[in-house]
Amino acid sequence: MNIPSATLLAQSILAGLFTGALYGLLGLGLSLSWGLLRQINLAHFALAFLGAYLTYELSSRFGMDPLLTLAIIVPLFFVLGVGLHALLTRFRVSPFNSLLVTFGVTVIIEALIQWVWTADFRKLESSYAEHKVRLGPLFLPVPELITVGLGVGISFAVWLVLSRTDLGKAMRAAAQDAPIAAAFGVNQNALALMLSGLNAALAGVAGVCIALAYTMSPSQIYAWIGVVFAAVMLGGLGRPLGPLIAGCIIGVTEAVTMAVTAPSWAPLVSFSLLMAVLLVRPGRMA
Repeated sequence: MNIPSATLLAQSILAGLFTGALYGLLGLGLSLSWGLLRQINLAHFALAFLGAYLTYELSSRFGMDPLLTLAIIVPLFFVLGVGLHALLTRFRVSPFNSLLVTFGVTVIIEALIQWVWTADFRKLESSYAEHKVRLGPLFLPVPELITVGLGVGISFAVWLVLSRTDLGKAMRAAAQDAPIAAAFGVNQNALALMLSGLNAALAGVAGVCIALAYTMSPSQIYAWIGVVFAAVMLGGLGRPLGPLIAGCIIGVTEAVTMAVTAPSWAPLVSFSLLMAVLLVRPGRMA
């Protein structure tokens, strides 16, 4: 076991918070889909990486600022999310079968990414990557700060909409008891399409953050699934702030574990935390 210095430990905690914010941003759309639509949408991860590659293409080939690509990616992915939900609804796919169907969609998107961009590693070279904010002995990379800002801002915005607006209350009512909600005039189908589009758009935003901070390859789609699922289950289904908080906890525990022991121990710690919570509170996923 290594005993890190105070500076290294603080830098590791910051790195864990940055990574955790991305876990939370990735998990937000999955949590809403699972909790409010009863769809376990594995294609969410593939959409995030498709968004990352589109950001890479628009920035490296056409010279667009990575953040400006959101103006294209967000509406495009909203339409994709609406189309995917319409397909699942048309064939009345059950929650379990949605897991299988969206896994197939994930494989298709991965193959598409490999066909267009090959399986080689890609790294977006942007002006953001060259800048760091210094805070005493600590350094805060600008791409990670952007991820934290987007993750926290979007999570709180979604929480406000779901908890404080009539639209959000209608979505929660439809998820809890669709027939009663329909009797009070709630258009469940329209709300579900809107929420599915929002979830896909959130995946696109997470993809921009991935492109800003990470080296990409198509196979990495599956590397994110386990830890983001852990953040979603720890944070609670359909709870906008839950994945962000749980993601930050997981990110910090992973980063501190890597600083103290070895990188191979990081997944063991995060998933041990998940199993402990589910054993103590088995109704956590409800």
